[in-house]
Amino acid sequence: MPNAKPSGPRSVAIVGPYLSGKTTLLESILHVCGTTHRKGRVADGTSFGDASPEARERKMTIEPNVATGRYLDSDFTFIDCPGSIEFQQATLDALIGVDAAVVVCEPDPDRVLALSPLLHFLDEQKIPRFIFVNKIDKARGPVRDLLKALQPVSQRPLVLRQVPIRGPAQGGVAGPVIGYVDLASERAFIYHDNEASEIVPMPDGVKGREAEARGEMLERLADFDDALMEQLLADETPTRDAVFADLQRELRDGLIVPVLFGAAETDHGVRRLLKALRHEVPAAEEAAMRAGVDAADSAFCGQVIKTVMTPHGGKLSLTRVWSGRIADGTVVNGERVAGIYKGLSANAPKVGEAVAGEIVALGRLDHVHTGDTLREGRGGGDACPRAPRLAPAYGLAIRAARRDDDVKLSAAIAKLTEEDASLFLETDADAQQLVLWGQGDIHLKVALSQLKNRLGLAVETTPPRVPYRETIKRPVTQHARHKRQSGGHGQFGDVHLYIAPLPRGSGFAFESRIVGGTVPKQYIPAVEEGIKEFCQRGPLGFPVVDLAVALTDGSYHAVDSSEMAFKTAARLGMSEGLPKGEPTLLEPIHKVDIAVPSEFTPKANALIGGRRGQILGFDGRTGWPGWDVVSAYLPRTEMHDLILELRSLTQGVGHFSHAFDHLQELVGRHADQVITQRRAELER
Repeated sequence: MPNAKPSGPRSVAIVGPYLSGKTTLLESILHVCGTTHRKGRVADGTSFGDASPEARERKMTIEPNVATGRYLDSDFTFIDCPGSIEFQQATLDALIGVDAAVVVCEPDPDRVLALSPLLHFLDEQKIPRFIFVNKIDKARGPVRDLLKALQPVSQRPLVLRQVPIRGPAQGGVAGPVIGYVDLASERAFIYHDNEASEIVPMPDGVKGREAEARGEMLERLADFDDALMEQLLADETPTRDAVFADLQRELRDGLIVPVLFGAAETDHGVRRLLKALRHEVPAAEEAAMRAGVDAADSAFCGQVIKTVMTPHGGKLSLTRVWSGRIADGTVVNGERVAGIYKGLSANAPKVGEAVAGEIVALGRLDHVHTGDTLREGRGGGDACPRAPRLAPAYGLAIRAARRDDDVKLSAAIAKLTEEDASLFLETDADAQQLVLWGQGDIHLKVALSQLKNRLGLAVETTPPRVPYRETIKRPVTQHARHKRQSGGHGQFGDVHLYIAPLPRGSGFAFESRIVGGTVPKQYIPAVEEGIKEFCQRGPLGFPVVDLAVALTDGSYHAVDSSEMAFKTAARLGMSEGLPKGEPTLLEPIHKVDIAVPSEFTPKANALIGGRRGQILGFDGRTGWPGWDVVSAYLPRTEMHDLILELRSLTQGVGHFSHAFDHLQELVGRHADQVITQRRAELER
């Protein structure tokens, strides 16, 4: 007998690359479930989700869309997650709180690589998943070829659950998919647009392929079921109930990845997908165990998987309830819940309570953040695992378009970073800039649009300044005297300085070689201070580093000398001496590790070479079969749009990490351009 159908509410994330049709699949699911009476279309801007102006403008999902649906006797929360790699943080956060995922892809073997980061994360987190091959009506190649292309990007074995029934060939090309044979039940279905599929006798032309594919499916299942293996070796046919039980168990245990197909635009295959979700998605207790929570515990425990700052309702925390129940007004983590909502949309229904397995939005928890574990009372206890925070990949210096808005800018961006943890605001004191960091160009454009649309705050952007430095090539000696006579006491300071370069990375060193009191001890700190102040901007316009300065001699006046006079004399000595030491520009060099599928390693090497980089070598990426990590030194100035070109070369999946390594002398045309630009900036 098959395992009992899991009971209680369950949650499913719909994930996949941009343009795979995730949002269209959600529209179809909601329509089939009766949640909506009319299907929306992404192209028309009428879809259930993607309601923000930014999502409508770009016709893409930029934040999770949450909806509930009931199919037959099963209740689900569906989360349509962003497909663009630039909004991946929201997808990872949402996946932490679901029972299973439906990975949507197109029937094109050349595009399966885009699934690699997503499938790797699902493998790491042990989240059960189905693959739904969308747009099957547009497929012309064999489904088996797609499966061969998909398997290398999945650590778990793929199990094809259906074989297509095709219409007549057209002009020598395989005919369109008009139905399918379900390999578990061995029943054939013909699609009808926007209606349930019709059961038909299995066509003769597909029987051979069905038998072959079913045998392959059973062999996959038998790898994890000794009893089934014995049956197959004895040429015994397993019962349908036994096959369905194996499919359910092996999905729950993360041993296999079932593959189904259809066309969400016309509801093809969507009911079959829903039936699979109904019978095979594990009960909520399984996901709670992954989170380290005892689902049988009557005490409330939940986890925030998304934060939204609403225009009028305040802060909403989308929360997966791991155990117990939560009622409106309950105190969690020291704050009282002000409203429980079944979703994040403006018209989401308000409910009195939520139970384990549900995903609900909790109102006005001002001090909790995405990923936080929630418990009744003051909180405490072990925290549930959270999604990793993505490192910044692309930055823009920002400033308010109106000076009156300067004070508002940081507070406004704080609201955006509360919603999206992959946004990061850096205050660069050296460059006197605010730099907004994110995952890419579109990511930051959306954030800046939200600033304007939601908060009425327009900003201007420029590439971030590169923190160039300067030093000198040869030592010099310099005598400087500051003498000024006015009414009363005058000013007198006299210094002899020895200025010399230091090895790269040494910083700054000051030394006093005064003997015999030619410069009184109380004035020596002022000399050092004057030197340091001048080094904040050297003769090329940048901070001076890797420099040793010695005070070797000087003189003073018993009445007119002062700390200020010696400080001024030291600055004068530096301004006259440094230009004689052959000033040279230093640019920051970062150690960069670029992760790409192995087939793109040559392109990564060429990318580094085209950006004045130095390749250090490459090695296999740990835990990522078929991937390499290319290590290199790369000038910081060449890294501004590195992520954009890297993704363009690698079907969107390449990424990099970096850290400052050293300063390196920059000469020639590049140096001249930097110095000219800096002088123009200082003259404004």
